[in-house]
Amino acid sequence: MEGAAYPPDMSIRTLPSLAHALSVAPDLDAALVALGEALVESDRSAVVALFRYDGRRDMLRERLTPSGSQVIRATVDTTVDHLPPAARAMVTHGGQFVDLGDKSVEYARLLGLTPFADGGILSLRGLTTDGDLSAMLALYEQRRMFGTRTTERFAPSVALFELAYGRFGEREARHEAVRTLEDVTQRVHGEYVKKLAALELELGRARGAASQSSAADSERLLQLERDIAGAQEEGRRAGRKAASLEQQLTAAVAQLEQAHIELHRRNESLRQKTRTLYLIERSLRVDNTAHDDPRQLVDGLLALVGDDMQAQRCSLMLRAPEPGMLYLAAARGLAPNIVLGSRVPHGKGVAGIVAVSREPLLVQDAAEADRHPLLRDQYLTTGSFISFPLIYRDELMGVVNLTNRAKRGVFVEEDVERVSLLALVIALIAANARLPERLLVEIGGR
Repeated sequence: MEGAAYPPDMSIRTLPSLAHALSVAPDLDAALVALGEALVESDRSAVVALFRYDGRRDMLRERLTPSGSQVIRATVDTTVDHLPPAARAMVTHGGQFVDLGDKSVEYARLLGLTPFADGGILSLRGLTTDGDLSAMLALYEQRRMFGTRTTERFAPSVALFELAYGRFGEREARHEAVRTLEDVTQRVHGEYVKKLAALELELGRARGAASQSSAADSERLLQLERDIAGAQEEGRRAGRKAASLEQQLTAAVAQLEQAHIELHRRNESLRQKTRTLYLIERSLRVDNTAHDDPRQLVDGLLALVGDDMQAQRCSLMLRAPEPGMLYLAAARGLAPNIVLGSRVPHGKGVAGIVAVSREPLLVQDAAEADRHPLLRDQYLTTGSFISFPLIYRDELMGVVNLTNRAKRGVFVEEDVERVSLLALVIALIAANARLPERLLVEIGGR
């Protein structure tokens, strides 16, 4: 059922896996390999490549192409001025792909990409650092008569990669600042030592000849001593300046680290939002493919929520025709004696309490299992669980229970936020499909 509902290019695992791979990638090559693997899951024939941009020379200098588990490098040495003016402006500002259309073959050859037999479509996207162009991403795909363009499907993955690219740019800036400070400190110290050694040598010579020199030599000796004292003071000032530069660098590094933390937080927020959008899209796709089969529809919706939340035991209860009652519509991992169609009154057990309160219920501390009365519910087991209502236009459509998270995981508040949004979509689908009434007829009306 799920294989028919979700094509491989919309794999739910792609974005979360890519986000994790990018967050742990040690360098840009590893991030590019992760992006290339994500593209293979979406379109095996498409090609993605990163072009490094040298702003001082206004040149695209190097092409980095992920191939399997490695990155192939090649020299390019071409300018962005070769691009059409409109495309060049969009690439320079970054943030979106620009389609080169009928000129794709010409520019694919210019950038060193092998053209497709049908010409293909070349799309370019600029990557910026502090508002200036620092790299260009190229996506080359075959033309298709039908279906969504790979560029559109791949855009969320590219957005995640752009966040990781910014993180690597910050890291390179920190290393460059440290190298610059070390070079300045060593140069200042070297010049000071060299000058001081020359003055001391001259002073030694003057002192050796002092007994045979005239009054003019004595004056020269005093002048040398004053010069040495001045050089020593200059050295102390240089040392203080170096210390000040080091403090400034330390403060800058701390700010960059804070910026990296904020970037990671935004990366995680974007990953969660992207994940939620895909879950909503998949829910609607389930409704589209299984609308005429209430059994397949309710199983698909429960599997969608359960798999996403890694719940080994879950159940979906819908509104029963009797007032104040729910019935078991779909389940996974429950005891064999619990049959579909079983009734649960409002106010009894976890699902009944949630039906009355119409608010999600979260229990996190598995250590309280023996003392928490709700955890003895036959539809749950001990441990952390979430139960949330399905409400559409102020009408209760049902309740979903999730428990026994894989690997002894604990549900958290962020999980409640995600399922609350997903609950709105499921409630809408259940209402439009008249799922409570149609399913009850199919399972025998018990």
